[in-house]
Amino acid sequence: MKFTPLALRGAFAVEVEHHLDERGAFARTFCRDEFEARGLVADIAQCSLSFNTRKGTLRGMHFQKAPHEEAKLVRCTRGSVYDVIVDLRPESETFRSWAGVVLGAEQGNAIYIPKGFAHGFLTLEDESEVFYQLSEIYSPSSAAGVRWNDPAFGIVWPGDVAVISERDNMYADFR
Repeated sequence: MKFTPLALRGAFAVEVEHHLDERGAFARTFCRDEFEARGLVADIAQCSLSFNTRKGTLRGMHFQKAPHEEAKLVRCTRGSVYDVIVDLRPESETFRSWAGVVLGAEQGNAIYIPKGFAHGFLTLEDESEVFYQLSEIYSPSSAAGVRWNDPAFGIVWPGDVAVISERDNMYADFR
């Protein structure tokens, strides 16, 4: 696996290294030792899957509050998405900054999201599927979010939002 640091401290783009032969390809998508060697959270407590029927579906920007903050490894296993993270760690030099990465099934790439970040994505194709590996069990009482279009972050999305939940559209301004 190839780890490329993103502009936000502790976040990485993760690319798989395909080994090709006459049968096709093989690639590791996760290795605890490689994550730990970089100081990244390697504990996986839960895996989740998000299937999105339509292009232009926006999910996010979600996070879990302490004491259930979670690190995530997110990849697109079908279709493609524009994946966005926002640093919500007040002590961080990249506080309130965002980064976006295109994740696609064909590329097999992923994004590592540290604890203390909000996360969301916009589907770039119909029938896009996103797979999450999470360091914590989902805790409904800790679930929170920030608005996808909050001017406090200035996220630039690569297309129009066609589908969004009422909850995701109604988060209050970040303060």
